Amino acid sequence: MTDNKDKIKGRTFANDMAELEAITAWFESPDIDLDEALGKFERGMELASGLKKQLGEVENKIEKIKKSFE
Repeated sequence: MTDNKDKIKGRTFANDMAELEAITAWFESPDIDLDEALGKFERGMELASGLKKQLGEVENKIEKIKKSFE
């Protein structure tokens, strides 16, 4: 789940995933600028880290919900 700060900025899991996919597609193009690639790589790592965190939070919430019904 995203925290309130991310919601205020208009960031969602879907938006971040779409941005990461766009970055991945950019790297598949034949003409890549090295300086731009470094920036995109860094942004991709930031997005991947945030997405991983969000998935972990959702997994924890799912486990809590499951336990409440046992």
